[in-house]
Amino acid sequence: MDAVKVQCEHIELAYGATKVLRDVSITVEPGEFFALLGPSGCGKTTLLRLLAGFYTPDAGVIRFGERVVNDVPPHERGIGMVFQNYALWPHMTVAGNVAFGLEQRRIARDEIHQRVAIARALVIEPEVLLLDEPLSNLDAKLRVEMRAEIRQLQQQLKITALYVTHDQEEALAISDRIAVMQSGRIEQVGAPEAIYRTPATAFVAQFMGTTNLLTGTVTGREGELTRIRVGGQEFFAPSADATPGSTITFALRPEMLRIVATPPPGWRAISASVARVEFLGVLTRLQLHLADGALLQAVSLDVLPEGVASGAPVTLAYDPARVTVFR
Repeated sequence: MDAVKVQCEHIELAYGATKVLRDVSITVEPGEFFALLGPSGCGKTTLLRLLAGFYTPDAGVIRFGERVVNDVPPHERGIGMVFQNYALWPHMTVAGNVAFGLEQRRIARDEIHQRVAIARALVIEPEVLLLDEPLSNLDAKLRVEMRAEIRQLQQQLKITALYVTHDQEEALAISDRIAVMQSGRIEQVGAPEAIYRTPATAFVAQFMGTTNLLTGTVTGREGELTRIRVGGQEFFAPSADATPGSTITFALRPEMLRIVATPPPGWRAISASVARVEFLGVLTRLQLHLADGALLQAVSLDVLPEGVASGAPVTLAYDPARVTVFR
């Protein structure tokens, strides 16, 4: 079966007076592994259940290929769904659970027996695979192993898949694209690297891992860079449409800050004092203070220079091109 495109166009849904989904529009390409990512209560599972046919949108259109499925019941949509709690029948054997969907379609018994080893969600050969936090009940090590298995299976079957998760690492590791959701809205859609490196909003920057979210005053321009004063330091960011004296917010990932004696060409430096050093095995995390006490975080994969300890002054370098400005 050919993979299908899934489209949500201006979807709205409310529970009574509470808006759950607000003008949600996404397009999932045929054969794409697409993650819906966000904190609890953001609407990601509700959106998945709309796609499954368990809910009907108050407004908007859902399409599988060219087919509008708003009013199509779940068993006629061509979907396979893996629930967070797995939704297995305890009175059935493994074969019985897997075979259930096939029996409902009156597939021959011999064929059912040949295919019982395939997960129930896939054995009916759905057009779309929906997964609602399927790994949340597993320990950390098994989650990593299983997410790779799911991704490999999806690629082999070339099936369109939507995967709900609140785990940023999980979404980054296995998705072709990610939609980050907050309060029933789509904050940003993009490839994992783009979502992480160039967040569209301050919420995305903070949600997608640890970041330094700083607010300062624009003090001028220097070539193609904007100069921003924060905590007694001058930071530099890519050209922003901001006038001197205006306030601006920007993000700088901790791993972009390096302790150096002299910045590399094109990089800029700031001064800070070390507040805390945490050795975490594969990396070392530092908490630092700017002159006014503002907190800054840095991460190092290398052995720290001698003398870097609590209370020590350090020089940190960063590439201004890796600073993200929010307007």
